[in-house]
Amino acid sequence: MRVLFVILAVLLIVPGWSGAERLPLLQQGRQQVTAIPVNLFAKDPARKRLGALTYLGGVELRSADPVFGGFSSMRVRGDRFTMLSDGGGIVRFTMGPDWQVRGATARELPGGPGTGWQKRDRDSESMAVLPGGDILVGFERANALWRYDHALRRVIGWRAPRAMRKWSANSGPEAMATMPDGSVVVFSESNAKRGAKGFAAIRLLGNPIDPATPWYRFRYVAPPQFAVTDAITLPDGRMLVLVRRFGLPQLFTARLQLVEAGAIRPGAIVTGRTIAAFEGEAIHDNFEALALTREKGRDVVWIASDDNQAFWQRSLLLKFRLES
Repeated sequence: MRVLFVILAVLLIVPGWSGAERLPLLQQGRQQVTAIPVNLFAKDPARKRLGALTYLGGVELRSADPVFGGFSSMRVRGDRFTMLSDGGGIVRFTMGPDWQVRGATARELPGGPGTGWQKRDRDSESMAVLPGGDILVGFERANALWRYDHALRRVIGWRAPRAMRKWSANSGPEAMATMPDGSVVVFSESNAKRGAKGFAAIRLLGNPIDPATPWYRFRYVAPPQFAVTDAITLPDGRMLVLVRRFGLPQLFTARLQLVEAGAIRPGAIVTGRTIAAFEGEAIHDNFEALALTREKGRDVVWIASDDNQAFWQRSLLLKFRLES
């Protein structure tokens, strides 16, 4: 009987507890992160070209922290990296041309849907930098957008857009990108509609957390069996969309697609042209994060993988020059 009373007390005292395992948290503060160089083609290290991409280098990121990894979105500014996991964990570090990680720190994202007790409360899958520097984070399952300051330390506000309410629990705002005009495009991961081509997506034409902001729907047609995982906008208005496939024989493969400027319009059925395929002998994993920088006047694309905290996957961080 005493055991029963203890269980009931826990249910009453701990908010949101439903018998599910507690969301694991990163070890706060300094982190020891190592970077192990990787080749684009393991069997041919000298080979650097993959479609429209030229490989500039890459590493596998490792840490003794068992919660390290799961990166679903990232931001790169010069030599400063911000990696956001799908459990609300933030890892920041600097890394220069020598590919050595320095000053790595970890902490949790403030705020977010629900109580934060379970992973579904902090399923942070996407990130976009807004005009002025604030950062928008998309939470799957809650189908909500949270706006933070530039350092991801203060919540400014949040919104669950009406257009996203019927997106399925595990196919929410997986990818976001800020357009040159300041509008924000949000892609569902794989939210399909019977009789309609492609997956659901929306474009918010102003402050994404303001209920009065106008918006419209469009759909994105990924290659068969692929789902959208991230997107970035190029300075000329074109967009890069990362899509991923899970299945045999290679488990995870990915493709980078190019969407022409002006293709995203109200009600449009948008398709991208594949410019690089991470499959076959090329390095491949659960690629979920994209970032863009500029070096010597050229577009540089960063791609990172979500290792799902699985021993057989890797947290890869790869760097490419875009050739088209």
